[in-house]
Amino acid sequence: MPIDHSSVLSVPARNVVTKAPRVLMAFALATLVTFGSVPAAAENPEISSRRAAARTDFTNEEIRKGFFKIAFSAELQLDKPAGRVRKFDEPVRIFVEAASGPDRRDELARVVADIRSRVNHLDIAVTNDRHTANFVVRLVSERKLKPTIRALYGNGTAKRIQQALNPECLSGIGKDERFRIRRAEVILPVDAGDFTFYDCAYEELLQALGAINDDNSVPWTMFNDDVQMGFFDVNDQYLLNILYDPRINAGMTKDEVDAVLPDILSSARKWVHEANPPQRAESEDRPINRN
Repeated sequence: MPIDHSSVLSVPARNVVTKAPRVLMAFALATLVTFGSVPAAAENPEISSRRAAARTDFTNEEIRKGFFKIAFSAELQLDKPAGRVRKFDEPVRIFVEAASGPDRRDELARVVADIRSRVNHLDIAVTNDRHTANFVVRLVSERKLKPTIRALYGNGTAKRIQQALNPECLSGIGKDERFRIRRAEVILPVDAGDFTFYDCAYEELLQALGAINDDNSVPWTMFNDDVQMGFFDVNDQYLLNILYDPRINAGMTKDEVDAVLPDILSSARKWVHEANPPQRAESEDRPINRN
């Protein structure tokens, strides 16, 4: 059923992001990268190939520019442009609603745990209590994607989403007047193939946390409709660790972020380096160039 944001937020503000459709190979193995102490099966070969080829070293300036492009705009803005940081400032609790099709709830839980292990200061977990959840993930078959969007957003907005984005998966956020995310929802297809599921799951979950924009000028981020990864890459770990650093508050402007970013980048580099094998996140301590 559709969400009535007026009953949740002081202002009915919503942003929508999506993964554009593309041709993908479907693989028989349903897997995920090993993280922490949680065992995982052998990784999907398409994901392994892209992980091996992914760039892992970035200058401070590249990270800075990427953050400003991803965190301050929105792929589809349904209210007036924000130009401000949007993030949760409370624990994120995800309720998973599974309909027909393959049961991917365990796989999604692993994705959530992987995100938690790689983003410092982010309290995120799956819950079985829908009433305490502030984030809902709907697992649907491909043929149910459009009807679910209509049910969630209404016919008029669904038509606008379809015409502008033609999505294969979708996420949306609702924010209050202080730009704090108070409600998020994600729609994921469960029968479009393993690679598509993981690629959509990582991107849409992370975008619903506040990395809301897609930008094709950043070639090494998953927040680019021309890029498909299927895992939580090093560059985007930097972006999310900046976003959820306690020194970054919802509602901050670019200038306000820029003033504290050098110290935050140092902290983010240390965390990402420790959260990944050494070859996955090379240390880079070059100063920020604000020109």
